[in-house]
Amino acid sequence: METSSAQQAGPTTSARIPFGAMLGSMAVVAALNGVQQGYLTPLLPSLGHSLHMTASGQSQVYLLSRLATAVWMPLLAKLGDSYGHRRFLRVAIAMVAIGSLLMSVWPSTATLSVGVVFQGAAVGFMPLLIGILRYRAPGRRRFGVGLLVGTLLGALGVGGLVAGTLSEHSATLGLWVAVPVAALAVVASFVIPPGGPGSGERFALVPFVLLALGLVGVVSALALGAGWGWLSAGTIGLALGGVAALVAWIFVERRTASPLIDLRILANPAVAVVATITFCLSFCTIGFLAANSIFLGAKPGRSGFGLGYGPQVIALISLARAFFSIGASLCVAPLMRKIGERRTVVLPGVLIALGFGSFLLWHETFVEYFIATALLGLAMGCYEASGRALIVESVPEKDTAVAAGVNELALALGATVGAAIIGAIITAHESGTGATLTGFDLVWSVCLGMALVGAGLGFCYRRSAGALGRLA
Repeated sequence: METSSAQQAGPTTSARIPFGAMLGSMAVVAALNGVQQGYLTPLLPSLGHSLHMTASGQSQVYLLSRLATAVWMPLLAKLGDSYGHRRFLRVAIAMVAIGSLLMSVWPSTATLSVGVVFQGAAVGFMPLLIGILRYRAPGRRRFGVGLLVGTLLGALGVGGLVAGTLSEHSATLGLWVAVPVAALAVVASFVIPPGGPGSGERFALVPFVLLALGLVGVVSALALGAGWGWLSAGTIGLALGGVAALVAWIFVERRTASPLIDLRILANPAVAVVATITFCLSFCTIGFLAANSIFLGAKPGRSGFGLGYGPQVIALISLARAFFSIGASLCVAPLMRKIGERRTVVLPGVLIALGFGSFLLWHETFVEYFIATALLGLAMGCYEASGRALIVESVPEKDTAVAAGVNELALALGATVGAAIIGAIITAHESGTGATLTGFDLVWSVCLGMALVGAGLGFCYRRSAGALGRLA
């Protein structure tokens, strides 16, 4: 629960830094997070041609980005809770800015590889921002989280569209999209007030190394399994090594005086339920994004399905979906007041199930496909905002960033597992002309099932006994 010091510090700081100024500066940082996530993926094909990168080189860049995210999340979240959220937020912003500038000024396979590792520090933005928001404006946290999530999702769509448009003129020109946003985020970090004083807990190096190795092993197996073969020795070795490291991490963590992640957080029913819901729903929304582009780009005359759109139209549809997400994220705080937390947690799973059910029944025209896409957009804004808000309300203030980081990790792992499984389904049902409608029917069915699981778990949500009262 909120400490008395937090309650006292909030009004004092609010008098010095208006809530709107604080939230606006935080939104700039969230925008950098969105741009960083959305701008590089559409650039990789054209960058590969321009920089003479092989397909394996492009895959290496993408894999490094995922691995960096898995490593930075627990590190930045724990350091923020222990030694100050704003301090490590500034460190993370500086790293993303350096990585973005390096890639833009000296584009090459090597600098892209180093740059995405630095950019991976953006995964710490949201947990650290939420930590500051919880300390400085506890009564308006839910609204603040909704605005930050909406900004992130909107920037993700805009960043991808702008980068893709610029890459049509020059492959490397699109790399500059993140640079001005990173510069603004650096400036904004000096407006953001400090969070709590920090718990001062010692950083546990051995548990961090074991957790990082475990996450790297599991994420690598998921990312490389399609190319290596899911039953290949390399894939199985990485997966087993990752699981073994995670088991060792749990064993060591339970015996460490200053744990990296207090395992009681993971045993907290509210945290466990929210994180699992986030995993399920990111599996079938974010994990589906690549397959969605394949369907939209497929030519009906050749494939027997699809809408035959080019990259820019696909990017515009993604941007439209992002605007639905923004609207939903801004409505989460009043929605929780109106219908309650549990129904708000259940709602996105229902919307996603309706969306994929619509894909199964109607997918031959733009209007039909767009309606289902809009449902997914609304659901994404809803579960990303509600999950981030509720998970931190279930833990003490000293664990805010770590709890938020658990949700970010569940989001990333759900997206990675979803993309791997969906990609494997599409590949398994390919014909001589590529993907088939049978493969997509199965993908939509699997995603519908995962959405229903997420909705069902929502009925299990209970506010923790020590959680805060109802907030705006």
